[in-house]
Amino acid sequence: MIASVNPATGEMVAEFGEHSPEEVERRLELARAASAGWRATPVEQRAAIVAAAGELLEAEQERFGRLMTLEMGKTLTSAIAESQKCASGCRYYAEHGPSFIAPEVIAQSGERGEARFEPLGAVLAVMPWNFPFWQVVRFAAPALVGGNVGLLKHASNVPQCALALEDLFRRAGAPEGVFQTLLIGSGRVDAVIADPRVHAVTLTGSEAAGRSVAACAGRHLKKTVLELGGSDPFVVCATADVARAAEVAVTARTINNGQSCIAAKRFIVVDDVYDDFAARFVERMRALRVGDPMEKSTDVGPLATRAIRDELHEQVRASVAAGARVLVGGDVVAGAGNYYAPTVLGDIPRDAPAWSQELFGPVASLFRVPDVASAVAQANDTSFGLGASVWTGDAAEGERLAQEIDAGSVFINGMVASDPRFPFGGVKASGYGRELGPWGLREFVNIKTVRRFPGGARQAPVE
Repeated sequence: MIASVNPATGEMVAEFGEHSPEEVERRLELARAASAGWRATPVEQRAAIVAAAGELLEAEQERFGRLMTLEMGKTLTSAIAESQKCASGCRYYAEHGPSFIAPEVIAQSGERGEARFEPLGAVLAVMPWNFPFWQVVRFAAPALVGGNVGLLKHASNVPQCALALEDLFRRAGAPEGVFQTLLIGSGRVDAVIADPRVHAVTLTGSEAAGRSVAACAGRHLKKTVLELGGSDPFVVCATADVARAAEVAVTARTINNGQSCIAAKRFIVVDDVYDDFAARFVERMRALRVGDPMEKSTDVGPLATRAIRDELHEQVRASVAAGARVLVGGDVVAGAGNYYAPTVLGDIPRDAPAWSQELFGPVASLFRVPDVASAVAQANDTSFGLGASVWTGDAAEGERLAQEIDAGSVFINGMVASDPRFPFGGVKASGYGRELGPWGLREFVNIKTVRRFPGGARQAPVE
């Protein structure tokens, strides 16, 4: 079902029929037809359209924010901030994108050589519901500036966001077919990937979804970028500013109602400061206000769907059954909506889900370790490797942890967050490839070698 259901109330907001096979065919053909003209459009004009999309995101931030909150339950404050971040991302690629794909001259005696960066064609984006605008814009802005056209298969619980994004780029001036939404279920994605008019795929989502998309794309020899789950460590060393670390830890765990791949999930604290940190952290988690995400005073809103809430609660129950101790929370909030109490689990045994699984909601796993070496071992004891946050007052210690923790990002004395200027992605089961910065733009280009030799010059034979 493709439907908007308000997570705060459980009420149906809107329901949409899937695009028919004929409509999907029409849109794929539109993408093919638009691709030739779009790649021939000067990059400065493409960048100007992306900049215009950014202006709309800034001007209509409250409208877009309310739509995000209505469909997936993030607090209105954070939803408005998401629209602002999207605007910033568009401005970044509009300003810097053309230079990222400018030809690079490779000097050789007696010839002129270049590396050029040319678009692949149509890129299919399979996107999640948790950041329904940012996840899309961080793919679309660089892809469109790079001369690709975009096809969006958004999560089925945020169809209004998906349609609003299609309309956004249309209003910004993108020609017909340059950015389109496909209202289809996950069972129809393989057929779109297999279509020869689709040239690459990017996915943000679960490990299972990543394996499925990568397998299909691999069969058809199509480039993929995968940003998958995370069980990010938040390491607190004995030299850390414990009060500051505990304050940021609450935000790092409950951002987006706890539904973020790069939210801190495993809080690994050296024994010397464990009791101090735990007391501060638990008290701050206890003080969070759970409620209507449209209200400015709300700290934590509902989870996106009832199924997500129920799965989270089952992980908590299984962890407690295995021996974990509930320090605060640990249960569903009674009443309408998909609310879950902010929760901290301690004394977690290795066979409990909370040890290394991704808990997608406001549930924190708290661990005591004897020293920094043990903290690194605990941080790496997971199949994931997306982000990590390290808190220390010792610069050398911070550098050691940055080197030894297996992750795509390590933040020292700061909370993990994506930024248009820096590469974003993971290792291990958190995926591969990079988004953002010049690296993200160049993921979906043909890096072409062009060499010119003087007329009549002989080229030395090489293998």
